[in-house]
Amino acid sequence: MSKTILITGASSGIGKATAIHCHQQGWNVIATMRSPEKDTELRELVNVHLEKLDVLDLESINQTIQNGISKFGKIDALVNNAGYGAYGPLETFPRENIVRQFNTNVIGLMDVTKAIIPHFRKNRSGVIVNISSIGGQMTFALGSLYHGTKFAVEGISESLHYEMKEIGVKVKIVEPGFIATDFGGRSFDFQAGDIEDYQPLIGALMKQWQNPNNTVSPPNLVAEVIYNAVTDGTNQLRYRAGDDADFLLDSRKKMTDEDFFDMMNKQLEK
Repeated sequence: MSKTILITGASSGIGKATAIHCHQQGWNVIATMRSPEKDTELRELVNVHLEKLDVLDLESINQTIQNGISKFGKIDALVNNAGYGAYGPLETFPRENIVRQFNTNVIGLMDVTKAIIPHFRKNRSGVIVNISSIGGQMTFALGSLYHGTKFAVEGISESLHYEMKEIGVKVKIVEPGFIATDFGGRSFDFQAGDIEDYQPLIGALMKQWQNPNNTVSPPNLVAEVIYNAVTDGTNQLRYRAGDDADFLLDSRKKMTDEDFFDMMNKQLEK
């Protein structure tokens, strides 16, 4: 029997690329998104089942898991990919945006995970892949909200792997670098605000992000890393995706805080 994977946030970017890659490897795919009726590509693939899921809606989470089990008999892996990034000075963010950032990237991930654990525990098997970021191990300016959520994902995942080991379930973290997705569009909440003190830093960061020399990896590269994490059968916890991820994370580990901050600040001055 083919194995089955459930992927959140599969409407575009990394989630969609992962759905396509897993389908190409012969897996059944439960591709979830908030508006499945808008999809025109995944629905055409055999053994790819679309489900409406909003990680902020517990009923949709539970219904999707039950529908997936009914459709394919068993779910073998979960990829928690749904999320977005909130960037800008903390002072400029309305509280509702702060709550939404943590509800989506952290609470939503935990709700989906918690909902599928009984199924994994019953089968004494399963793989949980949580999509973090290089931003779960290091930070960029103006990212206190986004990085706060990704640091949380790292801690949740690292601790969770102990208890999941008791029921035969593996936990994995994938840490992409900069990826060519629509993260700058619907998956991005940038609040520049009108406080003059922050504008030089905002301008410098935007210039850096738009630098054509930046290393950017395609979503299918991350999809390959995710598939390897799901299928390699090891207890490895963290997987990097992208050459920039290797460089930045290695630099962060080798440098003191002061040296790393100095390197990052110099990038903003260019």
